[in-house]
Amino acid sequence: MSETDARPRRTYGRVALLLGLGVLLLLAFALPEPQPRQYPERVPVRFWHMWSGEWKEVVDRIAARFNQSQDRYELIALSVPGASADQKFLLSVAGGDPPDCMAQWNQVIPAWADEALLVPLDSLMSASQWQGVQEVAYPVALKIGMYQGHLYGVTTGINVWACYYNPQQLEEEALDPQDFPRDLETLWDWGLRLSRTNSQGNLTRLGFLPQGLAMYAPLFGGGFYGGGQVVLDTPANRRALEYLAQCRRHYGFDQVVRFNASLNTGGLATEWPFISGQYSITVDGQWRVEQLARYAPELRYGTAPIPPPRGGVGQAGWSNGNFMIIPRGARQVQGAWEFIKFGSGIEQPERAAEFYTWGGWLPFTRLVAESPIYRAYVQKYPQFATFLEVLPSAQIKPTPPVPYQVFLWDMLQRADDYAMRGMKTPEQALQDLEREVAQEVARRRRLGG
Repeated sequence: MSETDARPRRTYGRVALLLGLGVLLLLAFALPEPQPRQYPERVPVRFWHMWSGEWKEVVDRIAARFNQSQDRYELIALSVPGASADQKFLLSVAGGDPPDCMAQWNQVIPAWADEALLVPLDSLMSASQWQGVQEVAYPVALKIGMYQGHLYGVTTGINVWACYYNPQQLEEEALDPQDFPRDLETLWDWGLRLSRTNSQGNLTRLGFLPQGLAMYAPLFGGGFYGGGQVVLDTPANRRALEYLAQCRRHYGFDQVVRFNASLNTGGLATEWPFISGQYSITVDGQWRVEQLARYAPELRYGTAPIPPPRGGVGQAGWSNGNFMIIPRGARQVQGAWEFIKFGSGIEQPERAAEFYTWGGWLPFTRLVAESPIYRAYVQKYPQFATFLEVLPSAQIKPTPPVPYQVFLWDMLQRADDYAMRGMKTPEQALQDLEREVAQEVARRRRLGG
């Protein structure tokens, strides 16, 4: 039996193990009741997503627009609590009753595709259609959805990061907001001038503090994936981690912890410390533009790409996103695919552009971004243009597409934390990371995974 033949049998055998727990878990993970059917004569297409609150309203509007656009399918949207969404999905597959389509943002594509739980979406297109999608999709949008040469997720909301800065605070220090730093060293110097402490020496305002190895390694010319394999302990990654650790040592780990503990950082958009002026310059995602317009319209601010270190790589960083998948065993694969094409802009990008503006989302293809509706949105919120400037870059990198992606991400975060706390040198943190990941890969091979 070939490896290709063996995988589905192994996969469904593993999934079947979940059935023993299914009865008990279904009570704990019971889904809310769906909305009453609006078009009972149509073919139902069940769509699960993880958005709530204001974002759920956006998804419901898109679903309603899809139902109005044609007369064959009725999309039935259901919000699934994010904390249990993965378990619900796996249980539904094991029970033979998965949704037809699901919106996800967890790092699940490599693992689920490797277990043959997902439909390869490129198989639903002709060769010419698939070629056309690859020509117009943003590089990182494809990377997020790809595994072993196949597209398993269409990224309908890409997340990229840039600098947000407070012009008033910059001007108070005679720093020109119109001449934002082009290198990381200058940005660090600006941050030192902008930071404030009280009489006890505790931070009350943080000018700028670079954080996150995954975000900064590409700026130093590093990253974690190359030549089809994971790469961790490299000179570029060491330089990046040493730089981040050095910046943290300047303020002191405990000092930063005390400062963060003093912030009101709840889940509400209005609780973002940048709004209250406690961050002068900070790195965050494009969704903040929409939130600031809604909840802090009076705030004056600017955005700029994260500058690389001198001699580094510009327009670089890390990315993730929201993506649409179709599970194996879905009853209405074609209906789900019609909805994905509708919402993503694979078909009629001018129509889909409106949906992206509702959520303040970055699009899957440049055709959506070039449409009049989307251009008008960017003109209304010019700070959003920074993210569109960065989006086409091939140097924006997601987490490596390996089946142990979640494990790898957790280990990366832990190595980063060890170095920031001073518990390990950056060199030792990356050496240990590489060894631990190699051990995990070897363990999975022994188990046949």
